[in-house]
Amino acid sequence: MSPESKKLFNIIILGVSFMFIFTAFQTCGNIAQTVITNLNNTDFHGSGYTSMSIIYGVFSASNLVSPSVVAIVGPQLSMVVSGIFYSLYIAVFIQPATWAFYTASVFIGIAAAVLWTAQGNCLTVNSDENTIGRNSGVFWALLQSSLFFGNLYIYFAWQGKTRISESDRRTVFIALTVISLVGTVLFFLIRKREDTKAPGEEDSTNEILGDSSSAENKMMRAVAAFKKSIKLSFTKEIMLLSVTTAYTGLELTFFSGVYGTCIGAVNRFGSEEKSLIGLSGIFIGVGEILGGGLFGLLSKNNRFGRNPVVMLGMVVHFIAFYLIFFNMPNDAPIAPMRGTDDVAYMIPSKEVAIFCSFLLGLGDSCFNTQLLSILGFLYSEDSAPAFAIFKFVQVRI
Repeated sequence: MSPESKKLFNIIILGVSFMFIFTAFQTCGNIAQTVITNLNNTDFHGSGYTSMSIIYGVFSASNLVSPSVVAIVGPQLSMVVSGIFYSLYIAVFIQPATWAFYTASVFIGIAAAVLWTAQGNCLTVNSDENTIGRNSGVFWALLQSSLFFGNLYIYFAWQGKTRISESDRRTVFIALTVISLVGTVLFFLIRKREDTKAPGEEDSTNEILGDSSSAENKMMRAVAAFKKSIKLSFTKEIMLLSVTTAYTGLELTFFSGVYGTCIGAVNRFGSEEKSLIGLSGIFIGVGEILGGGLFGLLSKNNRFGRNPVVMLGMVVHFIAFYLIFFNMPNDAPIAPMRGTDDVAYMIPSKEVAIFCSFLLGLGDSCFNTQLLSILGFLYSEDSAPAFAIFKFVQVRI
């Protein structure tokens, strides 16, 4: 296998691993508040919204030190350990306890920062200026396939149900925990530096996978990574990218944690309201996969650059949020277990709701594929700090 083929193999394994982990985690996030609302256990007083606030708050703060962690531990081991914490968070829902739920939320926030910093590192060192666009698209399409598989199960398993039983909950979350663990194990298949290094290639960077086991002073590298993060934060390029990055964090929070809950709370959708949560996730995934695959394949032949793709994402999201505003009742995000019978500016339509899910996914892929490509291209030598800043800004919103 040639060095280029090995690098592409690493990208595919990276994408498949993330696909498994986020099949579990994003499905969990999509249904968490609905499941909690249907709990019979009066001893549990957790909130899916509060959990997400903790996760993303800790996630944001942890991005300040995640490059140092990756520099000390190495990208591969960082992703493996982070994947284990993702699995533990999902497993909490098998037998929910308030203290365990919120504790796991803190740990997964830390794990998420390390995981995404290591991912950006791995993506960058297995790409060059000619392949970063393609590899970003391939990774993004594989990652967002996670929205399809988990939600497909939810759609069929919960079809016709107006209440989620204890048996339904345990079955779903045991399966999701196992899926997350499978993705974690797959990280071990990523080839290390000595396998991907081309003949005669200079040993010019410490970022390539597997280099963390050298005798170099790890603490010095950790401090250097932290200093790079602070320095990059104030560069013109990062500050300009932060505006778009902040927006992606806002819309990610909306479609991953709020929109599914809104759909599941609308009584006018009839007995399908709970299964529509899964269908919504599927169509978000279809939009993400379509965008990631399309922009990845066209990256080499795109003579107009990245601007048209970003503009497309803006227009698509404008249409999506406009339709959601007209279609969803105002109290849908905070409706009680019995749901809401209110009407917004039109009678709630299942077709419009699902179409908006597709638009949300397509628009999100427009922004994120281009951001990943830009960061990998501009900061090939400082990928860990650059991607840490990217996630720091994104999750703060």
